[in-house]
Amino acid sequence: MFTTKIAIVVREDLAAWQKLNVTAFLASGIAASVPGCIGEAYVDAAGRIYSAMCGQPILVFAGSLAELQKAHGRAVEQDLVIVPYVEAMFATGHDAANRAVFAEGDVSAQTWAGLAVQGDRKAVDKALKGLKLHP
Repeated sequence: MFTTKIAIVVREDLAAWQKLNVTAFLASGIAASVPGCIGEAYVDAAGRIYSAMCGQPILVFAGSLAELQKAHGRAVEQDLVIVPYVEAMFATGHDAANRAVFAEGDVSAQTWAGLAVQGDRKAVDKALKGLKLHP
């Protein structure tokens, strides 16, 4: 049983490729921010070594823009690790541009495409209260 939880929320009205893109980027943000979440490397029967990945489940939720905005506010209140992805990032071509468009947005009215959170299980549950797992 884990005392912490990792969850990703993607906006339900995005195209399938956008949902997958956002989920991948957000998962990488958790891995970068929470080094302790990474497990051990994988080794196949021939002895080849494969990269490690998060050692605990990552739950993926879906929600409306309003629900993501509410979840973000709650995540801030719960002092969780938060990884952002806003709609404007789809129009950029590189990481520095992503950070620039994110910095320009009004955090209270951000057009979230998704966000990832990590922290105490109960705090994550409070932040994501009411959201449903992605179908």
